Amino acid sequence: MSAAAPTPFRLDGRRALITGGGRGIGRACALALAHAGAEVAVTSRTAGQLEEVVAAIQELGHRAVAMPTDIGSAGGADELADRLHAHWPDGADILVNNAAISPHVDAVENLDDDAWTSILSVNLEGTVRVTRRICAPMLARGRGAVVNMTSIGADRALPRIAAYNASKGALAALTRTMAVEWAQRGVRVNAVAPAYIETEMTAAVHRSDKLRRWVEGRTPMGRFGQPDEVAAPVVFLCSDAASYITGTTLYVDGGWTAG
Repeated sequence: MSAAAPTPFRLDGRRALITGGGRGIGRACALALAHAGAEVAVTSRTAGQLEEVVAAIQELGHRAVAMPTDIGSAGGADELADRLHAHWPDGADILVNNAAISPHVDAVENLDDDAWTSILSVNLEGTVRVTRRICAPMLARGRGAVVNMTSIGADRALPRIAAYNASKGALAALTRTMAVEWAQRGVRVNAVAPAYIETEMTAAVHRSDKLRRWVEGRTPMGRFGQPDEVAAPVVFLCSDAASYITGTTLYVDGGWTAG
């Protein structure tokens, strides 16, 4: 009997970096990528959370490393890239840009410069700097996959989080541009756009009866999503099963954007 053909959804032998990998969607992505066979590096500002993720992955028999970094700082991307090169001299094969913050929840007229700057420095500027540094070896090898975590807020008006929406809209546009520029260089770039996922970032919404009912009523599936439900599509887009997909956004939103 001949051996079974390898599934294109597997990521054995590949190295994946996940930003914002210490909790929520990032944590779920790290675990899912490891389960699919990838060696994983996770980064965020919180070392304790990263170590917990690494321990969980190692308990499953997979390899992982924590690299605490503030990608929103001016030198964060360079620091991360240097540490990653020391650990993986050939660089990563997969980059999942998940790091994001949304500390300002208020009307646009109350959005001050400090809040705007802090959100854009992580969600957009830090992500761009990390992508340039981490993807350089991918482009040199002619192989790689990038998944940017955007949001339905890039396409739909989500009230009181204007800076977050703006950062994700810009990242969605950047996704398409990079995909076109890098398509013939072997690096695919796609985005996953979640709706409201049950994480620490959305905990206040979930706790509020009024806001929770609004989300559930606006979502055709009638509920918040779970981090694992975002992680599985990320694995797909990173795998050879998505080898002819680049420049697209996969909405993981319970039907929100269909309405």
